[in-house]
Amino acid sequence: MAAKIPATVVTGFLGAGKTTLIRHMLENANGKRIALIINEFGDLGVDGDILKGCGDETCTEDDIIELSNGCICCTVADEFIPTMEKLLARDNPPDHIVIETSGLALPQPLVRAFNWPGISTKVTVDGVVTVVDGKAVTEGRFAHDVAAVDAQRAMDENLDHETPLSELFEDQIACADMIVVNKADLLDGAEIDQLVATLKGNSRKGVQVVKATMGALPVSVLLGQGVGAENDLEARHEVHHHHHHHDDDDDDDHDDHHHEHGHDEFQSFVVTRAEVTDAKAFAQQVANVIRQHDILRLKGFVAVTGKPMRLTLQAVGPRVDSYFDQPFADGHRQTRLVVIGMAGLDQAAIEVALQA
Repeated sequence: MAAKIPATVVTGFLGAGKTTLIRHMLENANGKRIALIINEFGDLGVDGDILKGCGDETCTEDDIIELSNGCICCTVADEFIPTMEKLLARDNPPDHIVIETSGLALPQPLVRAFNWPGISTKVTVDGVVTVVDGKAVTEGRFAHDVAAVDAQRAMDENLDHETPLSELFEDQIACADMIVVNKADLLDGAEIDQLVATLKGNSRKGVQVVKATMGALPVSVLLGQGVGAENDLEARHEVHHHHHHHDDDDDDDHDDHHHEHGHDEFQSFVVTRAEVTDAKAFAQQVANVIRQHDILRLKGFVAVTGKPMRLTLQAVGPRVDSYFDQPFADGHRQTRLVVIGMAGLDQAAIEVALQA
């Protein structure tokens, strides 16, 4: 029997740096053929577009598959399983499969899907990598959201005692085989040591916690863990669901119902605008809009007057990263930005502010 193809699941909260980590991995794959399955949250396939072609022969555009019909853990049967079956049926299958979940995905249902009859004999979960925004967690980014939900909880004793965000974060930690504390360069020594210690204490025994800047980790560290996570589901208990799972249809429906409720807490929309004349000034403008409206994540492509290359822009909280990466497809120059935040964002005000 042929050896199973290893698959790595890369999960993590919005803006933790999953795409940056994968981009670095592709650029340093050393000939390993990698297929990507990307679950974009929002209306614009920014993550896939950022990654296309950056691996050259190791990951061609045909090897990048985007799933955008909903969060991957809610569309396992309808979208993920058929996608995997097609990928595994290729005449020249990949050496490794990397799955980038949306920031809202629960990793456990996805790992469970690898036990489905159609794929269980052909592929195995090499490991689950959870990427953490070290700076955001240290600054208590979750605490702000917890306070808002706690205010609601105080008014209604029937509400859950945990917010969807905190439960989601705990689930991603509980399922991890490796936790990557990204953006380590933004923390001092004491802060990073304390965060690493806390994450180790909150994760399963043997889980590796590593530090990274701009997602720069050796491919040999990320891939080849050989865990077989689909055979170890009991240890990866879900905080979000306090019951045992089975692979029958009734339980799958139950999972979907719970997780779709969590998605109601988030909102995303696309803002388009004309070219900008000053890239640096626009980045500052974006940072100001994020601060004023408490936006979780903003990402997209910007057309800058006089520049033939598009400006890729990614922002988490008030921190804005940007770089010129490639010409606009078909010469169509347009600024398009995806805005992601908690439900209740003032979309009209944000659009006006970004278009100013």
